[in-house]
Amino acid sequence: MLWQDKHAALTFMSLLLLLWQEAAPIEVPEDPKIQQDLKQPPTIMKQSVKNYIVDPRDNIIIECEAKGNPVPTFSWRRNGKFFNIGKDPRVTMRKRSGTLEIGFRSGGRPEDYEGEYQCFATNDFGVSLSNKILLRVSKAPLWPKEVLEPVSVTEGSALVLPCNPPPGLPPPFTFWMDSNMSPIPQDKRVSMGLNGDLYFSNVLAQDANTDYSCKARFLFTHTIQEKNPYKLKVQTKEPYNDTSYNASEPHGDRKVAESTPTFLSPSGSESSKMVLRDEQLLLECIAAGLPTPIIKWFKKGGELPGQKVKFENFNKTLKIVSVSEEDAGEYVCMANNHLGTIRHSIFVQVKAAPYWLHKPSDQVLAPEENGRLVCRANGNPKPRIEWLVNGQPIESSPTNPNRQVLGDTIMFHSVQIGSSAVYQCNASNEHGYLLANAFVNVLDLPPRMLGPKNQLIKVIKNNRTFLDCPFFGSPLPELRWFKNGQGSGLDGGQYRVYINGTLEIKRARAEDEGTYTCVASSILGKAENQVRLEVKEPTRIIQAPEHQSAIRGSTARFMCRVTSDPSLPVSVAWMKDDKPLYLGWRLKKDDESLSIPNVNEGDEGTYTCTAKSEIDQLSASARLTVLEVATLNPSVSSALLPARPDPPMDLDLSDPAARSVRLTWIPGKEHRSPITEFLVQFEEDRWEPGRWQNLSSYPGDLNSVILQLAPFVNYQFRVIAINSVGQSDPSRPSPRYKTTGAAPDAIPKGLRGWGSRKDNMEITWEPLLDLERNGPNLHYIVWWRRKDAEEEWNNLTTVGTNHVVHNTEIYVPYELKIQARNEFGAGPESNLVIGYSGEDKPTDAPTDLRVSKVDSTKVIIHWNPVDLNSVQGEFKEYRLYYWRESSQVPGLVVSKEKKVKGFYSTTAKPSGMLSDLAPYSNYKMFMVVANNRFESQPSNTVAFTTKEGVPDAPRFFKINRRSLDTIHLEWAKPLEPNGILTGYQLKYQTVNGSKVGPFQLETFFPNVTEFFLRVPDRFSRYKFFLSALTQVGKGEDYAEESPHFTNEENFTDTTDLGNKTKKDVKSQQPPINVVDLIPGVVYHLRVYSHLFNSVSSKSVTFKTKAAYIDQVDIATQGWFIGLMCAIALIILILLIVCFIKRSRGGKYPGGGYMSCFTKALVRDKKDLPLDAVDQKDQDGSFDYHSDEDNKPLQGSQTSLDGNVKESDDSLVDYGEGGDGQFNEDGSFIGQYTVKKDKDETEGNESSEATSPVNAIYSLA
Repeated sequence: MLWQDKHAALTFMSLLLLLWQEAAPIEVPEDPKIQQDLKQPPTIMKQSVKNYIVDPRDNIIIECEAKGNPVPTFSWRRNGKFFNIGKDPRVTMRKRSGTLEIGFRSGGRPEDYEGEYQCFATNDFGVSLSNKILLRVSKAPLWPKEVLEPVSVTEGSALVLPCNPPPGLPPPFTFWMDSNMSPIPQDKRVSMGLNGDLYFSNVLAQDANTDYSCKARFLFTHTIQEKNPYKLKVQTKEPYNDTSYNASEPHGDRKVAESTPTFLSPSGSESSKMVLRDEQLLLECIAAGLPTPIIKWFKKGGELPGQKVKFENFNKTLKIVSVSEEDAGEYVCMANNHLGTIRHSIFVQVKAAPYWLHKPSDQVLAPEENGRLVCRANGNPKPRIEWLVNGQPIESSPTNPNRQVLGDTIMFHSVQIGSSAVYQCNASNEHGYLLANAFVNVLDLPPRMLGPKNQLIKVIKNNRTFLDCPFFGSPLPELRWFKNGQGSGLDGGQYRVYINGTLEIKRARAEDEGTYTCVASSILGKAENQVRLEVKEPTRIIQAPEHQSAIRGSTARFMCRVTSDPSLPVSVAWMKDDKPLYLGWRLKKDDESLSIPNVNEGDEGTYTCTAKSEIDQLSASARLTVLEVATLNPSVSSALLPARPDPPMDLDLSDPAARSVRLTWIPGKEHRSPITEFLVQFEEDRWEPGRWQNLSSYPGDLNSVILQLAPFVNYQFRVIAINSVGQSDPSRPSPRYKTTGAAPDAIPKGLRGWGSRKDNMEITWEPLLDLERNGPNLHYIVWWRRKDAEEEWNNLTTVGTNHVVHNTEIYVPYELKIQARNEFGAGPESNLVIGYSGEDKPTDAPTDLRVSKVDSTKVIIHWNPVDLNSVQGEFKEYRLYYWRESSQVPGLVVSKEKKVKGFYSTTAKPSGMLSDLAPYSNYKMFMVVANNRFESQPSNTVAFTTKEGVPDAPRFFKINRRSLDTIHLEWAKPLEPNGILTGYQLKYQTVNGSKVGPFQLETFFPNVTEFFLRVPDRFSRYKFFLSALTQVGKGEDYAEESPHFTNEENFTDTTDLGNKTKKDVKSQQPPINVVDLIPGVVYHLRVYSHLFNSVSSKSVTFKTKAAYIDQVDIATQGWFIGLMCAIALIILILLIVCFIKRSRGGKYPGGGYMSCFTKALVRDKKDLPLDAVDQKDQDGSFDYHSDEDNKPLQGSQTSLDGNVKESDDSLVDYGEGGDGQFNEDGSFIGQYTVKKDKDETEGNESSEATSPVNAIYSLA
């Protein structure tokens, strides 16, 4: 009956621990500001060892240091009683510490202070205890005076010379010497035992030539004491001559009686030994006999653990370091010579002082949270667990209704402020004890930020970016991020918020620039911090160094042209062969290149340029090869460049073995680039004939290697040489080499057992690879048995990869293992794998499903759990099905698609949060319990209504210019109003590059969906932020920016196509300005109808200009000087012609010289295109202009292919419409060329084309 009560109590405790739901303890950061303000119980940081032996010549120092806030005070107990330090003038305590110092300058004996000491560290929140420190004074007693008579012994007999050193603290180290202070030689015949005695297995006549003295060295006092020496008298039956001694024949020709082995230590046929876990085990067997016996060791029922066992003292001592429980058993030492053999059994028992399985750890909890302290220890015998609180037994401490002791566990629920304390766990048995302190600190702390304020973060465009926001508070605050102080919290899509407060931006773009604010809030308040993010263009090497060869004595030049973000300074550094390059006086470096004049053999190598900014860096490398002689033959010169090596030759196999063979080859020519690597490939004709596979690679300085092979494979090999240029062609194949078969080495992978039906278990595994078979007739042996049923193994042999066990019970565990076999034998067995038979439909369903704390987007749900035995399978989760029944917004149609969310909980009162709900809506839900295959019947259906929330962004937001001074804004209602709309809010500001104007605000009624904004001038650009309003507040902003001109539209669709991007631009009429293109990128452009997708223009390909522009001083270029001279000459000739015509009465009355000159100039320029529309630059890119002054000439038409139809020759055609201005003489001075923008790269006007109505310009 008593046993049943105990069993019921243990079952109840186990169930309570299983169902206990606790909050994770709060981790206090190691931040100086937090640690300074944090109130914390004391913690022992440093203490003396439990067994503390001190030198009597020194002062005694007993350490005890602790931390806490407030700073702890210290007190001591000696031998269980309060130790009054103030009454003893020899004892002092260090400041801000509990360490005791006991001095003896004024007299006193250290022995008077021996005893058991324990330190107590106390502050307002608890008491922490040190271990009980047993203080003892080292002792080195004198050897008792004794007169030793000479020892008489017969030659060949055994002898033991006792040492018996005086007992010291700690015990002394003993050794034997003669009167000349020389160590006694020790061997198999003569040796010292563990007790310090000197053992002679048999005595020789020459042993009487010396005396024997035992010495004892005391470690603390560093003194050596000695015993009076022993004198030996060896009685011999025949005369003994010293000069005739021979080590191989110690008795010479004299006859000495031989004897069978007998044990000197230990005595008898068996003995026992007890050793503690983790200590050192020493077993000794010393035998007498003539000839000297040989000692051997065995362990009954098993082998000696080879890695742990060491044999010392000429095999007479067996030593095991760090003993464990499996080292217990019967050890047998055997002594034998040619006359006989004897054995001695030593029965070793391994006990254990307590050792930790789960040491209690400090807990920091917020008010009303749950927690627990666990103290688990093991030992032999089983240790007893005792709990204390603040140094007092927990049974005698004041009761705490929020605390419950359950054996080795203390449970805390709904902790309160003021209940902080330090708990001690004492685990003890007859061999020792363990003491651990763990505090429970109930912390009430408002949120605070730990990182630096207003940090500036610079990142590279398109890189993954992390913004840190370390915070702390108790209870743990909720953290949210905001950008530019607008909108709702950032999480989802481009953003991800981690639990530690870090915000991840998956791909930083220019529009991600701004000020980010993180806000940590709890019921005690909130704290915030800001991080400013700047997105920079990456550093690029637009002209990298290239591999080159240079003649010795010539000049080599490596280019390294770099572009980067204008706001980031970039430095370029050079390295040679991965080491910093010393320039010296010869090498020259500028911003774009490295020059190496007078090249020599020492310059050969790999040169690397590294462009580095403060946030990124980029490297590019090239190799310089130095050639000996130059040649004027171009074909020979080109042949001197590095090339791929020739294939290796003459493959040879040698040193055949069962699983290896040596492969040797002759390398081919390197072609001025050293071979860095050889790749060995193989082909076999059994499983995949004709397919070459990589076997292994080797350094380029080897040409003979041992190949590790698999059994039962018919190999042939080939070799490929590799240098900096590339791989050689493969060599010719080697002769074939067939390895012999062997048992499998591999274990089949993926062994698992699962139920495909409720009454079976299907065992499956992955087959061995072809090269793992190691022989023919491969098959598998699979074993299974029910776990914990103590039944015999069932097994099956098969060539397949699965087996079905039928007629099993529902969801019971099985132990599985597998082994591969072939004709040569069996491979290794796998480890045990636990599989389960099939599952069935759960019999019980969750009950009493209900909700609480309904918010606009989330709700807390509660339910009564099922008995886990009713799940009839692996408990997977409680599965909640919920759907949106309707919206409370009149007329809003919603989707009733069911959604699912799983909850894993084994507590007695489970609950969970359902989030991401639509505000202002009616929901229904029910719950089932699920295993891997089935769901239970549904629970009761629950209906609930979410509260009103802020609305989504408007469905669309269009911006159009209706005239030069008016912008028309149009929008639609949000798809999800999330409540009753009360209106719209429009904020807008002027934008001029990086400068922005102040915000202006407009509000509208909920039925208004358009707005006309008058602008002061046509060139003003605006940024708009439109949001919808409900009674709860403002919704998400829809941001748009106004275009420059009436025919410019914003991008409306961007589609990611792998490494390509498709952008659609809507327009009503041409021309259109295509913006936001990437420099140096190839684009394909076509025009198609929005209404009729089959109506499309041909695709036009163009490439934008590179971002880097090589600045060249044009005035110093020879071609420019020649061109200017030619123009000056033409002007001079024209002036002469005009002068002659005027003198003859030409047809330009009143025009003067300049009228004549301009007419001639116009005629000369007639054939030149006057507009840059659709004209390709030299680099193949299109140059677009947006200035209206760049319209085509009157009377001309620009087509898609960029051709211009010329008009009749008229001076009016070369002007600017009808706005041309005449000089006094009627000429058009300076008006005959089309105006260009100062920077042609600022505009990107596309070519003019006719297109269907509502055309869409598509860039793919």
